[in-house]
Amino acid sequence: MKLYYQFPGTWFGDCMPFGKGDDFFLFHQRDNRNPGPFGEPFGWSLATTKDFVHYKDCGTAIPRGADDAQDQFIYAGSVFDGEGQYHAFYTGYNRDYEAQGKASQVLMHAVSDDLYHWTKTEDKLTFTPQPGYDPDDWRDPWVIRDDEHDQYLLILGARKIGPKTQQTGRTVKFTSKDLKNWKFEGDFWAPGLFTMHEMPDLFKMGDWWYHIVTEYSDKHGMVYRMAKSLEGPWIAPVDDAFDGSTYYAGRTFELNGKRVLFGWVGTKEDNDDTKNYEWGGTFVPHEVYQRADGTLGCRPVDTLWDAFNEREPIADVAIDSPHERKETTLVHNAGDLYSFEADVTFGEGTRSFGLRLHKNEEDGKSYQFIFKVGENRYLFEGSPNMPWFTNMNIGVERPIQLEAGKTYHIQVVVDDTIATIYVDGVALNARMYQKPGDDLTMFVTDGSLQITNASVARGIKE
Repeated sequence: MKLYYQFPGTWFGDCMPFGKGDDFFLFHQRDNRNPGPFGEPFGWSLATTKDFVHYKDCGTAIPRGADDAQDQFIYAGSVFDGEGQYHAFYTGYNRDYEAQGKASQVLMHAVSDDLYHWTKTEDKLTFTPQPGYDPDDWRDPWVIRDDEHDQYLLILGARKIGPKTQQTGRTVKFTSKDLKNWKFEGDFWAPGLFTMHEMPDLFKMGDWWYHIVTEYSDKHGMVYRMAKSLEGPWIAPVDDAFDGSTYYAGRTFELNGKRVLFGWVGTKEDNDDTKNYEWGGTFVPHEVYQRADGTLGCRPVDTLWDAFNEREPIADVAIDSPHERKETTLVHNAGDLYSFEADVTFGEGTRSFGLRLHKNEEDGKSYQFIFKVGENRYLFEGSPNMPWFTNMNIGVERPIQLEAGKTYHIQVVVDDTIATIYVDGVALNARMYQKPGDDLTMFVTDGSLQITNASVARGIKE
């Protein structure tokens, strides 16, 4: 990768974001895949950035424990500033404990005065899995200040004891006055939808509270709920996601008025388009913003978008094709690091339209983001799909209200094997390994398409 972050020789795992001054701190896991995901235990590493283009490696932040220690692996948690110190609340996981009859996942604690050097407190007794909850699925704490009740609130992902297929996933909560003594307060959100809640997040923006969880038993991705109070009720917007199934385990942090979502785009087994996604991969940020109705949208982080070289304008194009598919090439020799944007408007009765990436002019092979108008959704796929199938794209799609005559603003970032698209706040990431060609085209089926204000920018500024 040339733009998105992935420390050399490792794969980026769950991120625990924090911010101070002008720096975002990315506490995260680095998996060396020896021999595969979760092969060798890991702790937390740290990288910092001001612009999501340039990163400073700060090495290991919290080292893992010994092979027989509770924190053989350091799973996800959160970093919080309170009571005169920085606090890391994290999940200590030992993969051997379950067979020994011990809880394999326990919440643990470390403190720091500078965010770079951490001391483990070994204080884990308060946070042991509570009766009735699965002791091997108890992880990913998130801490906020609850000013209304003059206390700290800690939430984490859990499930009830029972078969792993039962949809008892839930977020549970603890409260504290001092970040030391915690009281278990039961379930925070238990919708009966998922087998497990991972990477919970909780924040307020304007008049709304937002609760995010990552799940792996339905759409394999992130969902959120909205409420006017921490007591709920937690309501679901029509589009309750941020991205598709390629993008996982994101947490947010707000710094200087900008709330960024820190998730990762998974790799695929054997770098093969047709195979399944794996745990861990490459960090990709989204900026999260609030729409007028309170729902959340995603857009490119401005400093990342502005890092590309000077934009090259592309002439306006009108495609009229009432009874067939027509396409036009907008960019030749796009390269492996570029951004593209355009305003598009489709006519009444249009069946579909979209973009093709890595198009090969000779054999017609490409990837595409196709907008299916009657279905109010868009998806990523290989095109043509022969022999079936050329891309494993289950869940690599997003709902979007598609209206004839309305202008949609499309932004695309391509960085090596990752393509990220934003359409009026609806984001989607995908992986591309085969790369049959190097052209970018747009097409319309059984209708008309106006393409205006288009431009491409190749490479990033030095």
